[in-house]
Formats: sequence, structure tokens, C-alpha cells
Amino acid sequence: MKHGWLAVVFGVNIIKLLSVHSASVDFPNFPTKDDYGIVIGTNSNPVDDDITDNGPAAPLKMTHLRVRSEIALRYARTAVVSNVYNPSKRPQEATFQVLLPETAFISGFTMTLGKETYEAYVKEKEVAKQIYNDAVAQGVSAAHVATKARDSNHFTIKFNLEGRSNATYRLTYEELLVRRNGVYNHAINLLPGALVPTMDVVVHIKESQKISVLRVPELRTGNEIDATENDAQNANAVIKKSKNEREATITFTPNLAEQKRLAEIYAEKSKKSSDPDSYNIGYDSSEEENENVGLLGQFVVQYDVVQPKNGEILVNDGYFVHFFAPTSLPPLSKHAVFVLDTSGSMAGNKISQLITAMNAILSDLNPRDHFSIIEFNTHVTVHRLNEADNVDNINSLVPPAIASPENIVAAKIIISKFRASGGTNINSALDMAINLIQNVVSQTNLANGTNSDTGKKKNNLEPIIIFLTDGEPTVGETDRDRIIRYLSVKNDGERRAPLYSLAFGDDADRVFLRKLSLRNEGFMRHIYEAADAALQLHHFYRQVSSPLLADVKFLYPHRQIKEGSVSRSEFRTINDGSEVAVVGRIAEDVNEITPQVRGLRGDGHGRRESYEINHKVPVKPEKDDHLPLELLWAYLTIKQLLDKRDAGDDSHGDSTSSKDSPEQKALAIALKYSFVTPLTSLVVVRLNKTDVVDPVDVERVDVPNVRRFRSVPVAPSSLMKQIYTGFASGDSLSVASSDGPVLYAQSTRLITDSGYGLSKSDQNGRNTATNGNLHRRDFDHGDPDLHQNYNRGEPFEEKYHLKGFNWTPYVYRQYTDTLAFKVNGTEVVLYLTENIDPPKMEGGDVECVNSTPLTAEAVAGVAESAGSVCVYISRCSAARDITVDDYRNSYCIVNNMYAGICCPRSEVDK
Repeated sequence: MKHGWLAVVFGVNIIKLLSVHSASVDFPNFPTKDDYGIVIGTNSNPVDDDITDNGPAAPLKMTHLRVRSEIALRYARTAVVSNVYNPSKRPQEATFQVLLPETAFISGFTMTLGKETYEAYVKEKEVAKQIYNDAVAQGVSAAHVATKARDSNHFTIKFNLEGRSNATYRLTYEELLVRRNGVYNHAINLLPGALVPTMDVVVHIKESQKISVLRVPELRTGNEIDATENDAQNANAVIKKSKNEREATITFTPNLAEQKRLAEIYAEKSKKSSDPDSYNIGYDSSEEENENVGLLGQFVVQYDVVQPKNGEILVNDGYFVHFFAPTSLPPLSKHAVFVLDTSGSMAGNKISQLITAMNAILSDLNPRDHFSIIEFNTHVTVHRLNEADNVDNINSLVPPAIASPENIVAAKIIISKFRASGGTNINSALDMAINLIQNVVSQTNLANGTNSDTGKKKNNLEPIIIFLTDGEPTVGETDRDRIIRYLSVKNDGERRAPLYSLAFGDDADRVFLRKLSLRNEGFMRHIYEAADAALQLHHFYRQVSSPLLADVKFLYPHRQIKEGSVSRSEFRTINDGSEVAVVGRIAEDVNEITPQVRGLRGDGHGRRESYEINHKVPVKPEKDDHLPLELLWAYLTIKQLLDKRDAGDDSHGDSTSSKDSPEQKALAIALKYSFVTPLTSLVVVRLNKTDVVDPVDVERVDVPNVRRFRSVPVAPSSLMKQIYTGFASGDSLSVASSDGPVLYAQSTRLITDSGYGLSKSDQNGRNTATNGNLHRRDFDHGDPDLHQNYNRGEPFEEKYHLKGFNWTPYVYRQYTDTLAFKVNGTEVVLYLTENIDPPKMEGGDVECVNSTPLTAEAVAGVAESAGSVCVYISRCSAARDITVDDYRNSYCIVNNMYAGICCPRSEVDK
């Protein structure tokens, strides 16, 4: 089967850099928003006509689109499966596209074209690039997947699909859901680009605490702020909760009529709130008449759990996670310094939206809060709030105003007079903000009578800087690195203020703002230049406006925890509605861990007092497969190491090549757990059939609970033993180009009698232990999808009515509802059904054609008979206790799609 050419373009980064639109590809109008979900779509363009067809080719058809999300302890693992059919006689070019959330890491991708399956795997970016170059040099059609700034969260794969054939894609990604304003948000953008006959989304949640909030709002455009309890709910989403209230399953299966209705709603909402420079994805927008077909929008699940007063610590298999979301505490009084850009580029809608947002934000201030307003363009102005008509120049240190009704009114009057003009003096504006905060500390200490004998008395105001700009430094100091270094050194000491940067629109330098915030205890957010920009600003403010605890430290005794394994454990503040997660590894032979949380809380009267929690948590030897703590540890550790790398001071000459650098540590973990990050890439290389050597399938010995499979380099036979040994010992895999073509193949799963590793495989990768006769003990180390099915409390045999067919789980693919196996090197994929009535051949059961009937050797007590018919497997009693090899020899296809078997007539419907 000839597939023409194969190309993959992919990037996923921790942040969206610079801009998020591409001029090289035409997609539908879909404005992206950071932290939002994934866009799924297929795009197709017919290739040149050939002699087998007259007239234009029939367009590709997406036959099904399925999304499955398993969320356990806020950690979401999502699989996207899509099938496309080419009804034309000739090949056509197709495109599969996914827009990932910026917080997600891709963890797997497979693609089946006709009867051939390709599986991508993760390599270090530079190594992947070299593999790609070597493959191209050898004449192998290759695809290199790498991170790109402008497409940092966009996955695209293009290929030629043969006529009258199918293509199936399966993409998996993983992320830790962040708690914002009291709920976790899980969002999936469904924009297939066409109406899909079969579309379903299933989200399964399993938590250790009771689920206290569960909402599924009506589909959204993706350019809206998080939904609230006041938003309309999705009437077509089916919610099922468990009796213990710790599990829930949400199912969404829109039929064609509902898809069309949602597409029309999406189009109308998009006109009202779209970004004119928005990122396009999912279909060819040049086809105006089909512009809105298949654009459903964003499917969102929001939930929260009962938050234990003192937090929650879970331990499993040598790892721990410490969740902490303080409740029932009065907010700390704060000093909020608003640093607002009014340069010339803010003219028009931006300045109007800023004024609208600030009116709402000022109204949200607590009575004991203090605030300052700094306006900057070419000049820096500190506004005196108790005299709205007066201003002070940059040399004045204006004390903050208390958030009294009179001062809030005065501030709104000042804000209403903002006009856009001049340049962008970022350094001076932030320098003044830090001066104001430090001056407040000095004044408070003096007022409290602090002297040298008693030492400094802590200021009762929690400082916070909210900095908004739509551009880059153009006046005063313009060197970004010097600005970051200067401000980070100045903003120091016990009153160090978190600095939150808001990048307004696409022209703001988000790389610079992100680094600036990371170096100053804060983070950067992108505010999209759209109709709801004022709501976005207000929504962000709510996330950081109510600090409940300050100077928080999570302490773990050194003897109980493995050195260097604990993630970030100190936090300047913890805000109401948010959550902190600390992860780590437990030392050997520890029976109990005794963490401690320390910080400062408010007393409700504007003063502070000490806050302390002590825990005792037993470490049990039992292992719980429901708790993905190892993956959660790997994910969060990589994210924080990348943040540390991005916040690094380049002037010190820190070497990223050092094995102890944050970058190298993150790279090692990403490779170990097969995560696609800014440091790693996916590689897909198309094999010529004559080059394929029997590939070996290796199970991940380093991830015993969540099984992962990666393809293994297939090289000249003289190198095979060396490669397998290296892989089993955890070494990185590479084959120099001088040794011949570097070829990579999709591999079939190998389950050995010992469960892990290569101990039962010969040097050619053949399984010498089981000979295809798999046992129940092998299932314990089986397919990860199958584990997910059992973990969900939905037994395989019940779902497909296959009780007693003990061999079926070993060839089952959960997310496609299929059995898949190889026969003479060709993959066979057959569908299962959940219907209680099994499918039957039209016209009745027919005798087997090109299939070997089950024999007496395979089925004890059944006499061989010439009368064997092809029936769906559940109808054949003799098929219960056979092996996978027996099924390979006797399978057949019912109604051109379903899993059948050549069954003796005496055993049918028995």
C-alpha cells in the first residue's frame, strides 16, 4: 500500500510565545486562549486528478471522533481518536489537527493508514533533529516534530490517504488541572470541521474526596472567561455520579442535528466576541459557504471537591502528593499597586476596556485593603487618590490610599480620564511600584514604633503588583535582561512583592513578561484583544485578589524524603479559590512521614498571626493503581524545572548542558516518561517494507503502573543485540548514520511471562516465553488502556458482553472499541459492539471463507466439523477458552467490520 508522503508538524510549550497565528496554513476562525483545551479537526484537499476518476474527487469524510478523559486526583489523561475515510478511488491529502492546552504534555501518538500503523516516540530535540536529517539523507520519507514559538500548542499531521481506505489517529496528552476561583476546569474544543456521524466525549472523574461541585456549561467559543454557576448548563450532557460521591462520568454524544444547531450558535457567539487576529484551526476558511459547518465549540467540565481544612496528603508506591487549599480563613489585608500602560498603542478599544475592567476591580477591593495607581507611557505618574485632580511626578512617593468608598470613587474618576499617548517606560514604572511598596514598609515600621532593639516589625499589608502592558520597553531602559536583573534585585527582602504581568494583545513581549514575573514570585497571563477583554482582566484579578496565607513553607523531614525529589515547597502567598500541590518521593524503609505547613494568616482585624499544621501520614506497602502519583510527580517536576530554566539569569553564564541544570533535569524526566516538552520532540519515520526487521516491543520498566510503549530503532541485524541491551538498561538509543539507514517502526506489544523487560525475548525481538498463549497474570502488566477500563469500574466483559472470553483483553484497544492484532506482519483491526444483540450476517450465518475453523486441539471437547460458520465472537461458546494465537488463525469479519470467528455450528448461540 502506497501512502505517498508523510509529514508531521508539532509544537507544545509551557507558554505561548509572541503570537498565535500562522500565515502558512488556512484554518477556521477559532480564537485561542491559554489554559484552555484542545481543538480537534480534520482538513482535506484533493490532490491532482488521475486517470481512474472523472471530475473532482469526493471529499474525505470523518466517520467518528471520540475523546476519552480519565481524571484522577486532578491529573487528567486524555485520548483523542478520529477516523477519516477517503471515498474516492484516488489518494487525497488529509490533515489531522489538535490544539493542546499550554499546560499539557503529549504522551503518545499512533496513526493507522489502511493496514499499516505508525507510532511516534519521544527523543531529545537535537537528537530527533539529527535522526530526521540522517533519514532524509538516506532517502527515507521522514517527519520531524519540533517545538515552534508561534505554533507552540498546535499539533498537525498531513499525509496522503489511499482511495477507498481509512485513517485512524490516536493522540494522548496529560495535564494537572489548576484550581481557579474554586473549581477545576477541564476543556476540550470540538471543531471537527464537518458534521460527524459518530461523535462522543466521555470524561470520568475519580477523586479521594467527595465531589462538591460538578457543572457542564453550554458549549463555549473558547474566547470566553471561565464559566460560572450562573452560566446555562449543557442540556445534552449526561452526568452519572457514584453512590460514594467520589466518582462521576460525563457523557456528551451530539447527533448530526445537534451538531448543526451548536455550529450555528458557535458562529453567532463568535461574531460577538471574536479576536480579529485570532488563530485559525480545523477547516479551510476560504470555503465561505461551509464556514460554520462542524464548529461546535468548547466542551467544559468544571468540578471541585470537599477541601479538607488541613489539606490532604496521599502516598502510593514511593511517591506522595500534598494538596492544600486553605478554607475558612479571612483574607489578608493587601497593598495592591496597579501599574497601567497608557502608551499610544493602547488607543481605542484597549484603553476603554482597561477603564471598564478597573472600575470593576476597584469595586472588589476589601475595606482594609490599600491601593496605588501608577499610570505610565513616556512618563510615569503616581496618582494621589484623595485629591483626584492632582498628580505627582516620578520623584514623589505617594502613600497608598485605603479602599474607602470615597477613595474608590476618586480612583474611578482618575481612571476615566486615561488617554493613550507616548512611548512605553516599563523600567521606571515598575521601579516606582517597588519604591511605593518599600516606602509603605518603612512608614508602617515607624508608626509601630519599631527600633533597632526590637528589630523590624512585619508590615500587616500584603504587597502585590499588577502590571499591564500591550507592548515592549521603548523609553528609558530598553534592554530587557537589564530590566529584569535590576527589578529582581531591588524587589527583595521580607516585603518582596509578587509581580503579575498581563500581556494585553498580541504585540506584548510575552517572553520578557513571563521571565520578569517568574523572577518576582508571580506569573504572566495573556489578555486577548477581544470584546470580552475587560471581563478577562477582572477574571484574572479575582484569582490573585484574596491572599489567605503568606510566606508559606511545606517542610518534610530529610530522613523521610529522597533528597532533591520534592517540588516547589515555598509560596509567597496562597489565594482564595486556588490550590497548591507539592509532590516528592519517599525514602526507603520509611513507615511514616510527618510534614509541617507554616505561614502567616490574618486574624480578621487587619493583623497577622502564625499558622501551623502538623501531619502524620502512614506509608503503607500496598499499592493503589488508581493513584497516578508517579506521573503527577514527573509532570509537576518538569513544569517547575522549566519555569526555573526560563527564569534563570543569563548573565551568570549558567550552563544548560550541566547535568544538574534545570534544563537537563527536566530533559531526563521527560525522556523517561515520554513527555513531549520544549526540550523533546516526536519522531515519525516512514519505513520501506524491504527495510523492516522484526521490531521488538519493550515495556516501560520504569513506569510499572502506567504502561507506556515506545517504538524501537530497527537497524542492521549486527546492531540488534546492542540496541536491545541498551534499551533494557535505560540507556538512550541512537544509531550512527554510518551504520546504515536509521529506521523507526511501530511495534506490536510484547507481554513476557516475567512481566517486564526483555528477559524472555531473543536478540531478534521474538517472544520465546509465551508463544502467544497469554495468562491472567500477564494481564497485570498489560495494555494501559485496559487498566484504565478496569480502574473505571467498567469491566471489559460487561461492556462488550464477553464474560468468559478471557483472551480478548490482550488484543483490546479501549478508545477505538476494537480488537487489534497482527497476522503475517499486517495489522488486523476489528470492531466490538456494546449492543446486547450481537451483529449477524445479512441473510443468515454463512460458511467460513478464507478462515480456519476452530479445531478440537484449540477447543477441548468440541469435535471437528466441516460445518463451521462466521459469527460474531460472543455467539460462539467454543471461543471462550482459546488463545490469542487460536483467534489469529480462526478470525473472520462480520458485516465487513465486526470481530467474528469461524465457529462450529454446534457451538453457535449455545
